[in-house]
Amino acid sequence: MAKDYYDTLGVARTATREEIKKAYKKLAKQYHPDLNKDDPGAERKFKEVNEAAAVLGDEEKRRNYDSLGHDAFTRSSKGGGQGFSGFDSSGFAADMDFGDIFESFFGGSDLFGTRRSRSRKGQDLRYDLTVSLREAAFGAKKRFTLRKQSACPSCGGSGGEKVETCSTCHGTGHVRQTRQTPFGYFQTTGACPDCEGHGTVILEECRKCHGAGRVEQQKEIEVDIPAGVESGMRLRVPGEGEPAGRGSQPGDLYLFLTVASDEFFEREGNDVRLEVPISFFQAVFGDEIEVPTLDGKAKLKIPAGTQSGTLFRLRGKGLGHLNAGGRGDQFVKAQIVTPKRLTRQQEQQLKALAEEFGATPDKGFFAKLKEHFR
Repeated sequence: MAKDYYDTLGVARTATREEIKKAYKKLAKQYHPDLNKDDPGAERKFKEVNEAAAVLGDEEKRRNYDSLGHDAFTRSSKGGGQGFSGFDSSGFAADMDFGDIFESFFGGSDLFGTRRSRSRKGQDLRYDLTVSLREAAFGAKKRFTLRKQSACPSCGGSGGEKVETCSTCHGTGHVRQTRQTPFGYFQTTGACPDCEGHGTVILEECRKCHGAGRVEQQKEIEVDIPAGVESGMRLRVPGEGEPAGRGSQPGDLYLFLTVASDEFFEREGNDVRLEVPISFFQAVFGDEIEVPTLDGKAKLKIPAGTQSGTLFRLRGKGLGHLNAGGRGDQFVKAQIVTPKRLTRQQEQQLKALAEEFGATPDKGFFAKLKEHFR
């Protein structure tokens, strides 16, 4: 007694079409001969799975199968009834690639006659965009002009000045055909041969695009640059690529970002660093100075006795975090500047001060001072 088709697919008798389809795909891949070359029983199981799916995947055959029972149904088939058509499957499964099960065997439709989506999509485009550090810090709107293929503005991408609905497919873009296969007769869906899947027929070509449905033109594009972007990041602008032709969907535009170097700031992640010069006397006595930030100017207090290379932190003055709140910090490095030119009186006063602090003038006070602060 042959195995019940429901048992073969491992589904309940109340299984939906989607459950049967899912079980079939799983088992067909599991037992496909090309994936089980070392298992001599795989081909037999593969044929059983296909046979069961061919019956349970067809509503009329499934009703007959459920009412007649497995043995009666298969006997009716051999006698020319409406059951499953018998066939000699020797060598069939071995010649089939798993990728061909739906493409070649079912003519572009799946097991249950559902049309598989074949919407055409145009070419993606790349554009290299440079943003400033401040634009990367706060985000910005950027406009640029791109020369590319776009839908013809004259005909709206249809390719024709006079267009009518295809009489063969009635505007659907696809037609159904009945094909005989080793599993019996199957209804498949394919692109309409008269309109090539567009659903419309051009009676008079567009004089601007000559029926192509697209023309080359310059287009101004505006994009939002989010705060926190870094060099090497990529942004996708949906639908701003090129169309493949009339009736097609355009591809996408990919922006490859470069954050330009800044005159004052050095970036470290979401933090920025800045070096500011201070005089020897500001370092000794302390002072309050103005420093540049990404927001503008800010006050920074230099305490008395500051050493060269001291880092000061300004919280929240860095770059915004990508897709998150808050900002990084700004670090200010104080660099003490040694005076290069002195009057004779200033030099004498500093030499006296050096002697007082234990630096001997014959060794060169300013040379020693430079060495100390280097």
